[in-house]
Amino acid sequence: MLRVYTDGACSGNPGPGGWAWASSKDHFDSGGDPATTNNKMELMAVLRAIESNPGPLTVVMDSTYVKDGLEKWSVNWIRNGWMTRSKEPVKNREIWEPLIAARDARRDESRFEWVKGHCGDPMNDLVDELAVVQRDLFRASIGGTVAGAKGGGGKLTDLPPEEQRAERRARDGRIPGGHLLLVMGLTPDGLGGWDPNPTTDKVRDELRQIIEAQAAYTPDLKVLTGLRPGAELLGAEAAVLADVPYVAVLGFPDQDRNLKPPSRARFADLVSRADEVVRLEKKSPKDRDEFIKAMRRRDVWLSTAADEALLVWDEVDDRLDRLHADLDARLGERLVVLHP
Repeated sequence: MLRVYTDGACSGNPGPGGWAWASSKDHFDSGGDPATTNNKMELMAVLRAIESNPGPLTVVMDSTYVKDGLEKWSVNWIRNGWMTRSKEPVKNREIWEPLIAARDARRDESRFEWVKGHCGDPMNDLVDELAVVQRDLFRASIGGTVAGAKGGGGKLTDLPPEEQRAERRARDGRIPGGHLLLVMGLTPDGLGGWDPNPTTDKVRDELRQIIEAQAAYTPDLKVLTGLRPGAELLGAEAAVLADVPYVAVLGFPDQDRNLKPPSRARFADLVSRADEVVRLEKKSPKDRDEFIKAMRRRDVWLSTAADEALLVWDEVDDRLDRLHADLDARLGERLVVLHP
C-alpha cells in the first residue's frame, strides 16, 4: 500500500498558501493559491493526493481538522444538508464535497493516518517544505513579504501579528494542532478558596458553556491549560464536562510538588485525562526566584501558542495585569475577560 504524506501552509486568513503531497523525494506534487486559508490548503493536499494516486493508499496528514472531518463529522454534515450542529453552513464545503466523494469512491482501498507536525518525521518535513515553497511563491507574486518565512532569514516581527502567530506554530513543534482556546486567570485565593464553593462552581459552569458554544462552530477546538490551581484547572474540568479535548501544558517536572494531597490527586487525574501533554522544561526550579521565572516563560509560551483566550479575572488582582497586557497585545479581540 502506497503511503502518501500531505500538508498545507498559509500566511494570513485569507492569504497566500500552498499545498503538497509526496510519497518520496521523487514522487510528489504541490500547488497553491494567492488568497486562501490553512484549512483549505490542508484539504486540497489530501484531495490531490487521492486523485493522483490510484490503487491502495494510506494518506498521512498532520491536520486533525481534515482527519476528523473525513472519519467523524462528515456523516452528520451530509445527513444535515451540509449544516453544522449550530445550523451554520459547513465551511470549505466546496472542497469537502469532492474530497468526501473521492474518499467514498476509494473506501475499500484507502485509509487515513495522523502524524504530529514538525516532530522530525522526514516525510512530514518534506511536504511541509514543499507547501511553504508554494506559499512563498504566491506571497511574492502578490508583493507580500517573506521576511518572516521559515528559512527566509528575516525577523519574525517583520510580519503582521496574524502571520507571526502562524509562523511560530510552524517553527515550534510543541504547539498542538487544532484551534487552541487558552484558559488562564485567578488562583484559588481569588475564587473563594481551595475547597469547593459557589464561586468555583459558577466559573466552571460559565467556562463549560463558552467552550460548548465555541465547539459548535469550531470543529477542531482544543482547550489549552497549564493546570495551575484556580482558573486553569477549572478550564480543564469545564472541557471534560463539555466533551471537548484539552491540552495540559506542564512548565516543568513535579509542577504539583507543593500541592496538598487532594489537590495533587486532582492535578494528576486531569493530566491523565488530557488529550495531549506538553512539557516545556526538563529541570525543576530550585527556589522561588527560579519558579517565578519558569512560570513567566510558561505564560509567554501559552499566550504565544493560543488562537483565542479566556482570562478569568476580576480586573482588581494586579498580579494578572502583565498577563492581561501580554494576551491583549497578542490576541486583541480574541481575548475575553470572564468575571468570576
